[in-house]
Amino acid sequence: IHASGQIESRETAVISTRVMGFITSVKVKAGDQVKKGQLLATISNADIQAKKAQASAMLAEAEAALKDAQKDYERFAELYKQNSASAKEFENATLHYNSIKARAEAARQMQNEADAMLAYTNLTAPFAGVITQKNIDAGSMANPGMPILMMEQPGNYQVKASVTEADIANVKEGADAQVVVKSTGKVIKGKISEVSPSSQFSGGQYMIKVSIPEHEKAGVYSGMYVNVTIPVTHGAAQENIALVPVSSILYKDQLTGLYTITDNQTALLRWVKLGKLQGDQVEILSGLRNDEKFILESEGKLYNGAPINIK
Repeated sequence: IHASGQIESRETAVISTRVMGFITSVKVKAGDQVKKGQLLATISNADIQAKKAQASAMLAEAEAALKDAQKDYERFAELYKQNSASAKEFENATLHYNSIKARAEAARQMQNEADAMLAYTNLTAPFAGVITQKNIDAGSMANPGMPILMMEQPGNYQVKASVTEADIANVKEGADAQVVVKSTGKVIKGKISEVSPSSQFSGGQYMIKVSIPEHEKAGVYSGMYVNVTIPVTHGAAQENIALVPVSSILYKDQLTGLYTITDNQTALLRWVKLGKLQGDQVEILSGLRNDEKFILESEGKLYNGAPINIK
């Protein structure tokens, strides 16, 4: 089985933010090595700092009121035990204490929310790696979800390729696969590490991943195009696949076809869909049955209805 693919990093990240604001600084560029947690870029956060200050002031006010309400609650609780305060007075003190307590908790959560939003204005590296793209400069406006930087983990590569539905049944996880880098001709022996069971969101192609051994990663870079060859048994590879010589194919405009032989021994042009080339033969994906006769060569000109005399 032959497939085309591309080398990619096993771990990649798109660095973006949830807040809108001006980029105040970008501390890295493409190709820079970064450590986990290293500061990559900053976004203006004056509005969030103001909200945090408001939340802190509200929290300070609520905590002061809470202390006073707690003293009243404890005083009325003791008076109620001594029958020196009515049940109504004790209930009012309790409700006031709980109300102030809830207001203090709300202010505390507002402060936590501001702290969480501030974290999105200081963009840090999620893992140790290398910056591969820098999409924005200082002074530009950052919008929520907009990619600002892209990074990946170098040296930890795999191949992502796609195979047809006719081949996917013969591709098994853990099977050997040969990878040839198109630009350099480097041959890598890998193993299939992942096989997608669905082609619904990949254009009818089934995605597979091939792991690259550690000792084979020299001279390999993310984005390189490769050819993947997966050996299978002869029976599995040829089952339900029609192969015909390339010389028998007729090309007309954007169509491909060949002449078949009818039961009345006449020629019939049949349009077919071609698949992969295998030596001097080509795979027929549709338009021809495996057991159907077709014409390899003829002495005279062929056309629909021409009588056929097989020698």
